[in-house]
Amino acid sequence: MAEGKCHPQPGDLIEIDRPLYQHWALYMGDGYVINVTPVDEGAPSLSVSTTSIFTRKAKVKKQLLKDVVGNDTWHVNNKYDRSRTPRPVEEIIRCAEQWIDREVPYDVLYENCEHFVTELRYGEGVSDQVRNAAAGGIGIIGTALLGAAALIGMALSENKSRT
Repeated sequence: MAEGKCHPQPGDLIEIDRPLYQHWALYMGDGYVINVTPVDEGAPSLSVSTTSIFTRKAKVKKQLLKDVVGNDTWHVNNKYDRSRTPRPVEEIIRCAEQWIDREVPYDVLYENCEHFVTELRYGEGVSDQVRNAAAGGIGIIGTALLGAAALIGMALSENKSRT
């Protein structure tokens, strides 16, 4: 297991850096995290976000942090503490334990792994990676539209110069 940058405490958000996205879990203590995994028991938890793009359900699992992380890197990231007040740790853990082995709705934009753990920690599901991806997508679309407009403009000016 790749090591994190600090020692997690119960209730901490764990950000796991996957090749194309971040997977999120909530530290429960004693080396365990709670996170959403594919409903398919045979699918590894490492593929939750890519698998769940095509499914509408996930399963909440309590697993060893080292098993969820695999060879990826991780760190504690309670980044929303700057703008939100975390629930008391006992409440976070009690609430998290009620979800273990339950199926939950999953939607990469509105109910993903980050939404799930931030709901547990703060009482509100939020996901910067969705917001950032959406902003990036808008930027890409805007750039493509500007590029297309420029090409159309060049084609029109060429047509005018020929006539």
